Amino acid sequence: MGKPDFNPIRDFISGVIMAATSIPQLVAYAETVGLASYRGLATAGPSLFAWGLTTGSPFMCSGVTSITALMAKADLGGESYVAEFGEEAYSKLVASYSLWVGFASIFLALVGFGKLAKRVPKIVRTGFKWGCAVGVVGSAIPNGLLANGSSELKKHVSDCDIAGNMIIFFKTNFPAATGAVSVTNVLYALSHPSIWGTIPAALFFISTYFVMKGPKFLPKILPPGTEVIISTAAATLLSMYTDYPGAVVGKIPQLDPDAGIKIGEYIRIPVELLNINDLMNTPLVEQFGGSYAILFITATLFAAVNFLSIMGIVSGFETDNGIAWSAPRELTAQGVACGVAGITGSPPVSGSMSRSLVSRMTGTTSRLACIITALIWIYLMPFMTIMSPTPKAALSAVIISAVVKSVVFPKQLMELKGSEAFIGWGTGIATAVTSPSIGFGIGLILAILFGKKTSEKEKKQ
Repeated sequence: MGKPDFNPIRDFISGVIMAATSIPQLVAYAETVGLASYRGLATAGPSLFAWGLTTGSPFMCSGVTSITALMAKADLGGESYVAEFGEEAYSKLVASYSLWVGFASIFLALVGFGKLAKRVPKIVRTGFKWGCAVGVVGSAIPNGLLANGSSELKKHVSDCDIAGNMIIFFKTNFPAATGAVSVTNVLYALSHPSIWGTIPAALFFISTYFVMKGPKFLPKILPPGTEVIISTAAATLLSMYTDYPGAVVGKIPQLDPDAGIKIGEYIRIPVELLNINDLMNTPLVEQFGGSYAILFITATLFAAVNFLSIMGIVSGFETDNGIAWSAPRELTAQGVACGVAGITGSPPVSGSMSRSLVSRMTGTTSRLACIITALIWIYLMPFMTIMSPTPKAALSAVIISAVVKSVVFPKQLMELKGSEAFIGWGTGIATAVTSPSIGFGIGLILAILFGKKTSEKEKKQ
């Protein structure tokens, strides 16, 4: 209890553990956004370093999360954009969007959004979280069950009269219902085991079980997240020494030896910065109907939802450890981190609940721990080729294990009654079948229509 006394040795150990246990998530969430797997490794360090310099929380760890990955993909129309212009062009579009989210976060900090965020009813946040979890499942299932992932699944769905016609109906009449397309694809995949890749699907189920149950039978002396490392390493060895038939991470491009940020004559930070003019000239505004106003509103809503996640984490640390926090400071930290994410090619970042809890459990005493994690990711990037043969099915298992229980058994939603149940489930379903931004907006409208306000108990919590 209470804020821990500064101990650099404990911070170093915790930073190393965090760096190792988070690598599978970095790769997996890059896939969720729609980017090449290796970009999750190549771009994670700088934004976390910036976060460590600006946040006020000793335990908070940031990065691309399942929710930010899903929101970015939905807001930018990731699948269709990649299909039309390619992954390289899409990566610059995503980076440009990160800059806008960063600017929007700073704007929200300046106008005092933190006080308003505390008034969002808990039932809206609960429904939104469930809807996003459904979307995360939809993004992970194809790579988990099929040998060639989403591209193979789309072909099977298009060849089916019922499912194919449903997809056409949604795209023609409700283009904003991108979530409905994803849900339809997933339901088709789950109901047609004949299309599964035998070995990838088996690896997916085994890895999911091990990651979820591993902490119960592994030695207690091992740090949290060890089950993720063991599962990913075993799957990688399987791929290396057998003729594995499924999709893998693939080649990880090496950074130009002369690239990076040079400080003086001897210090070089191996981080590749993108050209700001190139980022500002991406066709980002065209993705929002050619309107800068709509782009700004969407980016601001993204930043606002992002902050709700951060607010939930730091509020928990305040309750458990008595560590006070400042809404303007954490919003500013979010803005700085997203801005750095943009100029280094990363999707928008947010606070990660799982990584922050692991950080606390492994003995973190200050922000130095996440800075050490960031430096390890930055300087060990040349050695990350070890992840090239890692099966995507194993990475999908990491994602699924984190959200499947909350999707199948949403305890908090199931406990709601009356109008609260309508608001919570309405928010969740709207989020799942449209997009996170639209779903959250619908949830707020439902709360207003039913006169639901934040209770005094929720404010104290």
